[in-house]
Amino acid sequence: MPEVYLNRKEHFNAAHRLHRADWSEEENNQIFGRCANANWHGHNYTLIVTVKGKPNPETGFIINLKDLSSIIQKEIIQKLDHKNLNLDVPFMKDILPSTENLAIEIFKILDPLIQAHHAKLHAVRIFETESNSVEYRGE
Repeated sequence: MPEVYLNRKEHFNAAHRLHRADWSEEENNQIFGRCANANWHGHNYTLIVTVKGKPNPETGFIINLKDLSSIIQKEIIQKLDHKNLNLDVPFMKDILPSTENLAIEIFKILDPLIQAHHAKLHAVRIFETESNSVEYRGE
Protein backbone atom coordinates (compact mmCIF):
# COMPACT_ATOMS: atom_id res chain seq x y z
CA MET A 1 0.00 0.00 0.00
CA PRO A 2 1.43 3.45 -0.91
CA GLU A 3 2.18 6.19 1.59
CA VAL A 4 -0.30 9.04 1.68
CA TYR A 5 0.09 12.59 3.03
CA LEU A 6 -2.75 14.08 5.09
CA ASN A 7 -2.99 17.78 6.01
CA ARG A 8 -4.88 19.37 8.88
CA LYS A 9 -5.27 23.16 8.97
CA GLU A 10 -5.85 25.11 12.19
CA HIS A 11 -5.73 28.80 13.08
CA PHE A 12 -4.54 30.81 16.07
CA ASN A 13 -3.86 34.44 16.90
CA ALA A 14 -0.86 35.40 18.97
CA ALA A 15 1.41 38.31 19.80
CA HIS A 16 5.18 38.31 20.06
CA ARG A 17 8.26 40.47 20.04
CA LEU A 18 11.52 39.57 18.39
CA HIS A 19 14.15 41.05 20.63
CA ARG A 20 17.50 40.03 22.06
CA ALA A 21 18.35 41.47 25.47
CA ASP A 22 22.06 41.18 24.67
CA TRP A 23 21.67 43.54 21.68
CA SER A 24 21.12 47.28 21.69
CA GLU A 25 17.73 48.66 20.69
CA GLU A 26 19.37 49.89 17.49
CA GLU A 27 20.62 46.39 16.64
CA ASN A 28 17.24 44.84 17.44
CA ASN A 29 15.42 47.39 15.29
CA GLN A 30 17.91 46.96 12.44
CA ILE A 31 17.57 43.15 12.38
CA PHE A 32 13.96 42.61 13.46
CA GLY A 33 12.33 45.83 12.20
CA ARG A 34 8.69 46.20 13.22
CA CYS A 35 8.87 42.83 14.97
CA ALA A 36 11.08 44.43 17.65
CA ASN A 37 8.26 46.76 18.73
CA ALA A 38 8.46 47.17 22.52
CA ASN A 39 4.65 47.09 22.67
CA TRP A 40 4.44 43.71 20.88
CA HIS A 41 2.60 42.94 17.65
CA GLY A 42 0.35 40.11 16.55
CA HIS A 43 -0.38 37.73 13.72
CA ASN A 44 -3.29 35.63 12.55
CA TYR A 45 -1.38 32.39 12.10
CA THR A 46 -2.38 29.39 10.02
CA LEU A 47 -0.92 26.05 11.10
CA ILE A 48 -0.83 23.10 8.72
CA VAL A 49 0.18 19.74 10.14
CA THR A 50 1.09 17.08 7.57
CA VAL A 51 0.99 13.42 8.58
CA LYS A 52 2.12 10.55 6.39
CA GLY A 53 1.56 6.85 6.43
CA LYS A 54 -0.14 3.91 4.82
CA PRO A 55 -3.91 3.85 5.19
CA ASN A 56 -5.23 1.29 7.62
CA PRO A 57 -6.87 -1.43 5.48
CA GLU A 58 -9.89 -1.56 7.81
CA THR A 59 -10.60 2.19 8.07
CA GLY A 60 -8.82 3.67 5.06
CA PHE A 61 -7.31 6.27 7.45
CA ILE A 62 -3.69 7.16 8.15
CA ILE A 63 -5.00 8.67 11.37
CA ASN A 64 -8.53 9.54 12.37
CA LEU A 65 -8.95 13.26 11.60
CA LYS A 66 -10.98 13.71 14.80
CA ASP A 67 -8.04 12.39 16.79
CA LEU A 68 -5.54 14.54 14.89
CA SER A 69 -7.63 17.66 15.36
CA SER A 70 -8.07 16.93 19.09
CA ILE A 71 -4.31 16.52 19.56
CA ILE A 72 -3.54 19.77 17.74
CA GLN A 73 -6.27 21.68 19.57
CA LYS A 74 -5.29 20.43 23.03
CA GLU A 75 -1.51 20.50 22.73
CA ILE A 76 -0.98 23.51 20.47
CA ILE A 77 -3.95 25.77 19.71
CA GLN A 78 -5.26 26.06 23.28
CA LYS A 79 -1.74 26.96 24.43
CA LEU A 80 -1.10 29.56 21.69
CA ASP A 81 -4.40 31.18 20.75
CA HIS A 82 -4.72 34.78 21.98
CA LYS A 83 -1.47 34.45 23.91
CA ASN A 84 1.80 36.34 23.99
CA LEU A 85 4.44 33.91 22.71
CA ASN A 86 7.15 35.62 24.77
CA LEU A 87 5.26 35.60 28.07
CA ASP A 88 2.38 33.11 28.10
CA VAL A 89 3.60 29.95 26.38
CA PRO A 90 5.73 27.64 28.55
CA PHE A 91 7.14 25.65 25.61
CA MET A 92 8.51 28.89 24.12
CA LYS A 93 10.19 30.02 27.36
CA ASP A 94 13.69 31.37 26.68
CA ILE A 95 13.28 30.78 22.91
CA LEU A 96 13.16 33.71 20.50
CA PRO A 97 9.59 33.37 19.15
CA SER A 98 10.33 33.53 15.43
CA THR A 99 8.03 31.50 13.23
CA GLU A 100 10.96 29.17 12.51
CA ASN A 101 11.47 28.42 16.21
CA LEU A 102 7.73 28.08 16.78
CA ALA A 103 7.49 25.46 14.00
CA ILE A 104 10.36 23.47 15.54
CA GLU A 105 8.80 23.47 19.01
CA ILE A 106 5.36 22.49 17.68
CA PHE A 107 6.95 19.60 15.76
CA LYS A 108 8.68 18.38 18.94
CA ILE A 109 5.37 18.33 20.80
CA LEU A 110 3.27 16.69 18.08
CA ASP A 111 5.73 14.07 16.82
CA PRO A 112 5.43 11.54 19.68
CA LEU A 113 1.67 12.07 20.00
CA ILE A 114 1.09 11.34 16.32
CA GLN A 115 3.44 8.34 16.42
CA ALA A 116 1.31 6.97 19.28
CA HIS A 117 -1.52 6.85 16.71
CA HIS A 118 0.63 4.75 14.33
CA ALA A 119 1.28 7.62 11.92
CA LYS A 120 4.32 9.76 11.19
CA LEU A 121 4.51 13.52 11.45
CA HIS A 122 5.90 14.72 8.12
CA ALA A 123 5.85 18.51 8.50
CA VAL A 124 4.62 21.51 10.43
CA ARG A 125 3.95 24.57 8.31
CA ILE A 126 3.04 27.95 9.76
CA PHE A 127 1.82 30.92 7.78
CA GLU A 128 2.66 34.07 9.71
CA THR A 129 1.16 36.21 6.98
CA GLU A 130 -0.47 35.47 3.66
CA SER A 131 2.95 35.87 2.02
CA ASN A 132 5.31 34.34 4.62
CA SER A 133 5.40 30.76 5.85
CA VAL A 134 7.84 28.35 7.46
CA GLU A 135 7.93 24.58 7.10
CA TYR A 136 9.82 22.24 9.42
CA ARG A 137 10.18 18.52 8.78
CA GLY A 138 12.04 17.42 11.87
CA GLU A 139 15.47 17.49 10.28
